[in-house]
Parts: sequence; C-alpha cells; structure tokens
Amino acid sequence: MNFLKIFVRNLVNGPSTVSFPFGPAWTPARMRGRIEFKLPSCTGCRACEQVCAPGAIRFDKTPEGLRFMMWHNTCVFCGLCEFYCPTDAIHQSDDWHMAHAVDQKFSMAIRELIPYTNCSACGMKTLASAPNPVGINPPYTPEEIEQHRQLCPACRKKALAERGNPS
Repeated sequence: MNFLKIFVRNLVNGPSTVSFPFGPAWTPARMRGRIEFKLPSCTGCRACEQVCAPGAIRFDKTPEGLRFMMWHNTCVFCGLCEFYCPTDAIHQSDDWHMAHAVDQKFSMAIRELIPYTNCSACGMKTLASAPNPVGINPPYTPEEIEQHRQLCPACRKKALAERGNPS
C-alpha cells in the first residue's frame, strides 16, 4: 500500500529528476572539472607535472620550445596542479561535460607550446615564458611582464635587482 501512496504523489508532483540531456543540469559551486591552461601565465617551472599523480600533465622539450600536454582522459581531477601552480596558469573549471566517442580520445587533450626566443639583453636562446611574480613588491605591470618574457633567467635576475624594492 505504501507503494501506491508514492505512486500517486509522483503522478501529482511530476518527476523529481533532472532531464540532463534535454535541459540544463545543476553543477555544484566548487565542482572540479575540466582543466583550463593559460599559456601567457606559464613560467615553465613544471611543478604541475611533478605533482600530477596519474601523469596526465607532461612537458617535452622540442626544437621549437617547451611543449605542455594535458590529457583529460587520464586526469583524476584532484586539483593538485592548480594548487601548486605559482602563477595561476592552470585552473579547474566547473565544466564536467567530457563524454566523447572512442575515436575522439586524442582530441581530449590540451597542447600548448612555450616557444624559444633570443634574450633581448644577451642574445642567449631562452623560453618566452612568463616571469614568476610571486613575492615581488610592487607587482609587475603588464609592460614589465612583456619585457621580462624576452629575457633569459640570468638577465631577469639582473633586471629585478636593478628594479629595486622601493618602500
């Protein structure tokens, strides 16, 4: 008899589930979903690769530069890459729509390249990566970031020392 009460209540109130494929689905506010990568913010420190337990993130040196690859099929969405990234180059979005056919598995990856450039001060071949702005006071301006992007690590240190720390 209890079943009949539930049956009648459901007939009167309508369905209590969300029709996901045919309408919007609710997503929790702190949902850890698809990884987003911001190439202009990456310093090439490779901290995300070191903390990625399943090995979903990989950096490879190529003749063109440092290649970043992130495989969503391997990612377990633990959030360690975002936590340890010093420049917020990796962010987990709340996008969880990653269903795909087997023949599309190679499109479920992020592939970016940090190209090599010649240092504008000494001419040495270096990565055109973002400078690490953590702990620098006053913070870099966008113009300073672009200037430092064209410097090798040794020239960046020299430029930072010349910049000083005004109080």
